[in-house]
Amino acid sequence: MDGTRHPYAQPARGAGREAGGLGGHPSGLATLFFTELWERFSYYGMRALLALFMVAPGAAGGLGLDTAEAARIYGNYTMAVYMLAIPGGFIADNLIGARRAVVIGGLVIACGHFTLAIHSLTAFYAGLVLIAVGTGLFKPNISALVGGLYGQGDERRDAGFSIFYMGINIGAFFAPLVTGFLAQSAAMKSWLAASGFDPALSWHWGFAAAGVGMTLGLAVLSRQHARLGSLGNPPSAGGRMWGHAGLVVAATGALMALVVLSDAPGFEGLRYVFLALPVAAALWLGFTGDLEGKRLAAVFVFFIAAMLFWAIFEQAGITIALFADRLTEAEILGVSFPTAWFQSLNALFVIALAPVFAWAWVRLGPRQPSAPVKFALGLVFLALSFLLMVPAAALTAAGKVSPLWLVGLFFVQTVGELFLSPVGLSTMTKLAPARLVGLVLGVWFLGAALGNKLAGVLGSAFTTTDAPGLATYFLQQAAFVGVAALLLFALVPWIKRLMGGVR
Repeated sequence: MDGTRHPYAQPARGAGREAGGLGGHPSGLATLFFTELWERFSYYGMRALLALFMVAPGAAGGLGLDTAEAARIYGNYTMAVYMLAIPGGFIADNLIGARRAVVIGGLVIACGHFTLAIHSLTAFYAGLVLIAVGTGLFKPNISALVGGLYGQGDERRDAGFSIFYMGINIGAFFAPLVTGFLAQSAAMKSWLAASGFDPALSWHWGFAAAGVGMTLGLAVLSRQHARLGSLGNPPSAGGRMWGHAGLVVAATGALMALVVLSDAPGFEGLRYVFLALPVAAALWLGFTGDLEGKRLAAVFVFFIAAMLFWAIFEQAGITIALFADRLTEAEILGVSFPTAWFQSLNALFVIALAPVFAWAWVRLGPRQPSAPVKFALGLVFLALSFLLMVPAAALTAAGKVSPLWLVGLFFVQTVGELFLSPVGLSTMTKLAPARLVGLVLGVWFLGAALGNKLAGVLGSAFTTTDAPGLATYFLQQAAFVGVAALLLFALVPWIKRLMGGVR
């Protein structure tokens, strides 16, 4: 999902498309590869610490929040990261260009991480806002730059995005290892104490390291910008679009405000509206629309499936992080390690399994499962991953459990991710009418945003003090996704008819 282009991002003009880089790809690919690697290092390095820092008591340098409040903040933050990509892409495409958006976004992200390095509640919230705004500018537009390296029909495009996706996961793999060591390890805390620093504030050294990562990414881009040629330059007639940009920003802000309002007592019913609207759209278009309308109905079905998927999957940063920290033996052969290191497992398994999936789809060719079947299988594996945690939760009644439970969880979840995530955007672009590609992909990213928000809502019920209650928690969510998977399997024939021959 991270490696995709933004809904409004169009291929940049005047690209440096010469085959002078690694493996015959444009030389600019290496520049964007390392820039994105360091940006993802900064994002996942901070995310690995976020929930743990929020729930850590004040005496341990944390904010001392309860799980429900930490989950609410986590859900709103990760929602904002995805939702702000919509105005971020629009502003780049119509006003400042993708390259300038990446630079400005990266600078804002770095400022956000360095702000988190300050031990202050005000700095904490300001840092999250800066990172969300900066990521909204950075993330969609660096992917657009990658797309702009290749002309229409260039056979290297898919391979180029695969290389770029590896950079994302390399950054995501190493980030928790570095920031987790700085924030949680006994060795780091001992060094801080010996050097006259407060070891309880080691969290902020981890946040600062994430800022250093983003700074390194900007340094790579600055040093090698010539490789990009005129790629991502501002549009020639962008000055007339400021009013439209204001409307996009205002609409996005209004939607975010409604989602946040759903946390307030008496307004929780809004959460059901966010699910009911796409269901209603899918049914109405599916039964009354022409071919174009029926394909849009299929888009809304995939939107719902993706939203539910990310609602469970993205709990890795909140409930699973807390399970790892409080209920899991974080040691190998008697040697302890920071619990944030568990967050590296997903990226490690993506790196290991993505080539296997790519080979399998090529090998199967036209015999591979259809898009709705792949989505349903993604939900099945996600349900199995939380079902695996039911006995693990029950075993916590006797003490901390083996780290192998979490290794299994992340492995099964990654299998589910590879069934659903890489397929999603490809399917959206196939189903979207030519004049509505941006809107359809905006719907897809909105699903990710709402899924992340729902992850925070579900995470607020997480407990580490009641083993039977925790087992029930995992079982309920496994059943929730399992039922969704069965329903999607049942709807496969209808969805195929809606898709009108699109696989």
